[in-house]
Amino acid sequence: MSDLDSDFYESEDPVWNPALLTIPMPGIRRMVNLATTMEDVVHLSIGQPDLPAPQHVVDAAVEALQAGQTGYTLDAGLPELLEALADYYGARYGRALTADNILVTTGATEAIYLALTSTSSAGREFIIPDPAFMLYAPLVRMNGGTVKTVPTRAENNHQLDPQDVIDAIDMNTCAIVLNSPSNPTGTLYPRETVEAIVEEAAYRGVYVISDEVYDHLIYDGKTYPSVLSCCSDLDHVMVVSSFSKTFSMAGMRIGWLIASQGAIKKLRRYHMFTTTVANTPCQWAGVAALRGERDFVDNMLEIYTRRRDRVVELVEQTPFLEGYKPEGAFYLFPALPEGINGNNVALRLLKETGVCTIPGQTFGESCGNALRISYSTSIEQIEEGFRRLIPWMERQDFA
Repeated sequence: MSDLDSDFYESEDPVWNPALLTIPMPGIRRMVNLATTMEDVVHLSIGQPDLPAPQHVVDAAVEALQAGQTGYTLDAGLPELLEALADYYGARYGRALTADNILVTTGATEAIYLALTSTSSAGREFIIPDPAFMLYAPLVRMNGGTVKTVPTRAENNHQLDPQDVIDAIDMNTCAIVLNSPSNPTGTLYPRETVEAIVEEAAYRGVYVISDEVYDHLIYDGKTYPSVLSCCSDLDHVMVVSSFSKTFSMAGMRIGWLIASQGAIKKLRRYHMFTTTVANTPCQWAGVAALRGERDFVDNMLEIYTRRRDRVVELVEQTPFLEGYKPEGAFYLFPALPEGINGNNVALRLLKETGVCTIPGQTFGESCGNALRISYSTSIEQIEEGFRRLIPWMERQDFA
């Protein structure tokens, strides 16, 4: 942590809202910052696609700029993009959607921010799997809500037991946060898991907020069980996604939130007081992504499948790591022996071998003995990373 970071996180300066202290120093940033001070680093840490965005998507953004599309869109989003999203998801999941069910946001991050901060308040409880993407719990807590975690384990492929989630619901439960495929585990929840949670939540009057940004990174020919295909109506669900992972458009910052018309109407007003509107030229790029050819996604899946398979093999060859076969996203979250501090392992691994991974504690309290390995990098980098990692692990004594 830099001196500047330390000053911020340790300061009790009254000018700052105490709620900011609920936001942790991200383990990802800490590791990547350290890596920038080193030479010859192999990154198995980066959580964004390394493939270039499709040319027709880039061209659409450039053409929009050249055509003078640099002003605000409607607050809900570019009408052409709203219609394209409604058509695409309506056809994909066989349900009637209109533009009024959709809000275009500045990436999925803003959509998650809007969903969680608009529902969290003192006395409200949110059920979140552990490990989970690091954004969810701090947003709940900084608005006075509380978090109840449901741990998952590497030996169970980090699958979420729906009964554990249902048993965790009580009179204070406001919402359940799902993320499938998961960051950091790559775990894909089967349809029966999603249906059981969504049905019980609807019966109990509890919202399901589903982060589905990896909804197209699904391997082995599996069909993706979105919350949108598992709910009878949209009254108690909010579904988030974006173009970032599917079309390598992370820096273009176009995401969306799908919900009931009533919820979207409320969130549009909130959205106007956060980012006003999403990036206009990049919304046109999104239209091109949805309306254009799909070869990019198919090719991407072939590349990631080969990488996934190789990482699984290499983890199996690595002493002290317990792996599994992820079915989505581009992460594996293997466990170290019980009681081993993943923070220490990740830091020593980086300093002594130049291999950058992300410690499990970044993603929850139950997984301090884990490492997140990303395979959104070339096979050559993956091979080089494990060429260093495996002999280093062989020299450790974790007894």
